Amino acid sequence: MLKSEMDYETTDVYKDEDDIFAELEEEDDEFEAKFREQRMKELKQEMDTLNEMKLNRHGTYEEVKSDKEALEITTKEKRVVAHFFHKDFRRCQILDGHLEQLAKKHFKTKFIKIDVENAPFLVVKMKIKVLPCLFSFVDGIAVDRIIGFEELGNTDNFTTKFLETRLSKSNVIGVSKETESFSRKPIFGFAKKDDSESDYDSDY
Repeated sequence: MLKSEMDYETTDVYKDEDDIFAELEEEDDEFEAKFREQRMKELKQEMDTLNEMKLNRHGTYEEVKSDKEALEITTKEKRVVAHFFHKDFRRCQILDGHLEQLAKKHFKTKFIKIDVENAPFLVVKMKIKVLPCLFSFVDGIAVDRIIGFEELGNTDNFTTKFLETRLSKSNVIGVSKETESFSRKPIFGFAKKDDSESDYDSDY
């Protein structure tokens, strides 16, 4: 039995639709394959970076022992938070506790501390007069500093989140939107030096 002209036209339409769907599926498969390949490359690069950071002790809060070591770290690493401290200053010890917590949370930022007695060159170069003194380095450049506790509420009882928010202002660390809702005014310069037996002043 011969098919009508309408039957042939309908068959041709279905055939064309099948060809189009088949072509689209091939394009989708090709796109997905390219996407997977690109994503695998990105994941490998990310893993390589994280492994390198792990080798360089990211995620820890370590003391460096010399000017040279501090310079190598601050110039080589992408982001560094560096605490200049004195072992006898109580507020330096308070700051240590908060930085230890932040180092574990912000793995992509390197956290270090330097005893000012072991870093005479940097103390002069960075004009450090008051302790504790916290520097933020991005791409080897000192982009921010926190001197004493004035910007941290001028109290010993500030929270780690409060310090985290302040550090985020210089993009040395990243924070969540919830944390960013806190606002702190930027301040630069040094507090006035009081008479003391030490060459450095402590904010208590």
